[in-house]
Amino acid sequence: MACQPDVEPDASEQLIRLEKSISEGAVCGPFFWRRPATQSGRGAAVAATIVMALMLGACSSLRAINWLVPGDSYELDADIEYGPDPRQKLDVYRPRLAATAQVDANGFPLVVFFHGGNWTTGERADYKFIGEALASRGILTVVASFRKYPAVRYPDFLADCALATAWAVREASRYGGDSRRLVLMGHSSGAYNAAMLALDHRWLSSAGLAPSSVTGWVGLAGPYDFFPMRDPKTQPVFHHPDYPPGALPVDHVSTSSPQTFLAAAAKDDLVDPVRNSRQLADKLRAAGVPVTLRVYDGVNHYTLIGAFGRPLRGLAPVLEDVATFVHAAPAPR
Repeated sequence: MACQPDVEPDASEQLIRLEKSISEGAVCGPFFWRRPATQSGRGAAVAATIVMALMLGACSSLRAINWLVPGDSYELDADIEYGPDPRQKLDVYRPRLAATAQVDANGFPLVVFFHGGNWTTGERADYKFIGEALASRGILTVVASFRKYPAVRYPDFLADCALATAWAVREASRYGGDSRRLVLMGHSSGAYNAAMLALDHRWLSSAGLAPSSVTGWVGLAGPYDFFPMRDPKTQPVFHHPDYPPGALPVDHVSTSSPQTFLAAAAKDDLVDPVRNSRQLADKLRAAGVPVTLRVYDGVNHYTLIGAFGRPLRGLAPVLEDVATFVHAAPAPR
């Protein structure tokens, strides 16, 4: 069954479409669902249907969340080129002042977000709900695409992410942002990208940015220590079995690393939260770096990021926790 067209019907019609997709087999497979305590009735039914759709490879899942994104909390400037390749584009979500109570005197803090997808799949347009969620909390948000395998391998996608970040820093003031309060953020493989830019000074330096320009970074269910790789589909991304030295975030922790927010699902069958998030948190703390580690019950690898979208925010308070971290990150002196 083909993906639904990119339209925004009302909630009742959305529910009918999603339930129909599930009944016809467009969305299937194992899922994890716990009814949010804050939802009941029709809202809970919509949420339950979307959670069932949050499956790897289910094309309707993220689009279903995006159908519920309100349009009154942000202004979107889409398809901006930051490089010559068709994949080197980004979208900017500027908070609308009337929609947010969090307005900082020097401008909005700036978040650059990198999506997941094993460095092989994923589209920035699928993460409209992230842009809206952060913008609704008074955060200028840039959602960036980057080149993927098989067009490129490590480290080319990191160079792209650095170029996107450099663009965001240069242009933030045009959108009311404060580029001195830069936070990098990503989910899954996108969290790896954010971690490498934040911890390994090579990448931002190559794009003309001082590594100290990053005031903090956010990793959501990210892989930070994953060699040797077992998935044959992604092994070529990192030149398996000849892994390049210095390709893992855990190898770049230092006393100069920026403050960190790490989030993980207590039960994640794709990215081990102990080997990755907890180990990295321990290394950062040992280096004297301020780090916040949140391990959430009731979500999995996919619904952790889905909890940023409406109506899934009752699954886990990850949006509020991230927004609090971003607003608290001080600008460098």
